[in-house]
Amino acid sequence: MSNSRIGTVALVTGASRGIGRALAVGLAKFGYDVAVTDLPGQAKELEITRAEIEATGRKAYIYTMDVSSKHEVEATTAALLRDAGRIDVLVNNAGILKPSLLQDLDEGSWDAHFDVNAKGVLLMCQAVLPHMRARKSGRVVNIASIAGRQGVPTQGHYAATKATVITLTRVLAQEVGMDGVTVNAICPGIILTEMGKNNLGSDEAIRHWEEVAALKRLGYPEDIIGPVCFFASEQSAFVTGQALNVCGGIYFH
Repeated sequence: MSNSRIGTVALVTGASRGIGRALAVGLAKFGYDVAVTDLPGQAKELEITRAEIEATGRKAYIYTMDVSSKHEVEATTAALLRDAGRIDVLVNNAGILKPSLLQDLDEGSWDAHFDVNAKGVLLMCQAVLPHMRARKSGRVVNIASIAGRQGVPTQGHYAATKATVITLTRVLAQEVGMDGVTVNAICPGIILTEMGKNNLGSDEAIRHWEEVAALKRLGYPEDIIGPVCFFASEQSAFVTGQALNVCGGIYFH
């Protein structure tokens, strides 16, 4: 895949660190100018992402917002369209995970996970898709999880949000395909981000899942770049409504 989309713009949410930062920088290397967002408390980390994008020679746009706030999402989208003039790719990466047994899960935590992980995806799509549909062109890539395929103990609420993301992907693909917009999802497996390591809890758990994986290793944020760039590119023009597992061979359905 070549840098044939130079001058076009990708928007990545939750891009202050981990998978989001890797995707923002990876898309810049692939030829996109990149807009990045995260919560105001992550502003310093977003500046690091900005510097890494600009080091590739591409433009960076930085905004702070909460994806669960319709007002903030709409205001940020309008600002990016004003600043950059277009949005060609939307990567819905922002997400949270605070493990809990379902029997111990409080209502506030349930709501918070759905607000960010599921409603956030919907609000971003509602804000960006009218622009893409008007231009008869666009790519939406939603970051789901293999947890949304089968569920994981202590992550039932998170898994439910990611199953929702997979379903939203399938439905949105059918609703906007006639306007030249594709919508696909990536389902990462265990990725060794700060959040991923914290959730595993120990080196022993890491070694266990390394043995389970067909590739005998766990993932890094950079492992998600290629699949996202594929869904963002012309090479995937006839692919929509799909959810691709990127998990090193932990899950096969």
